[in-house]
Amino acid sequence: MANTLNDDVILRAQKSDPLALRAIYEDLAGKVVGYLRARGVDDAEAACQEVFLALFSSLPTLQGGVDGLRALTYSIAHSRQVDYHRKRASAPQHFEFLEDDSPLEPSAQDQVLSRYLSPAVERALAELPELQRECIILRTVVGLSIQETAAALEKSEGAIKQLQRRALESMKKSLSSAKEVSGLD
Repeated sequence: MANTLNDDVILRAQKSDPLALRAIYEDLAGKVVGYLRARGVDDAEAACQEVFLALFSSLPTLQGGVDGLRALTYSIAHSRQVDYHRKRASAPQHFEFLEDDSPLEPSAQDQVLSRYLSPAVERALAELPELQRECIILRTVVGLSIQETAAALEKSEGAIKQLQRRALESMKKSLSSAKEVSGLD
C-alpha cells in the first residue's frame, strides 16, 4: 500500500476532514500498535486509540508537515507507554507461579521481537540501557528517521546518533562474545 500521507492530507486533517483523519490513522495505527507491543504495553490497541485521540486534538497546532506528524505521533506513543509502565509499577501485582517458576506466557515485547530477531540479538538488545534500547527499536523496528526519533524521545539529533552508535557498539560486542562462546565464526 502506497504511503498516503502528504502535506495536503495533514492540512485537511487540521480542518477536521474525516477522510484525511482516516488516512492518517490508517497509515500510522499499525506501526503505533507494533511500537506499543514491542515496548511491553499489554493492551496496545487501546493505548493506540489514546495516542490518536491526543494526536487528533493536537493537529490544529501541528507544524512540520509529515515529519512533524510522525514525530508527534511517536512522542505521544512514547509518553503513553511510559505512563503505562509507571502505572503498572505502582499497582499491586498478582503473580501466579508454576513449579518451574517460569512465566505463564511470553510478554508482548518478547513475542514481537522473537518474530524478527535471533535469540542472540534479542539478548544483546535486552542488555542495553533503556534509552539505547528505545532508540534502536524506534530506528530499526518502527523505522523512524534520526529526526523523528529525536522528536519522539525529546532528544537532539546528535544525542540520538550517539545513543544509536553506543547501542550498536554494545550489541556488536555482545554478539561477538556470544559467537566466541558458541564456537561459531
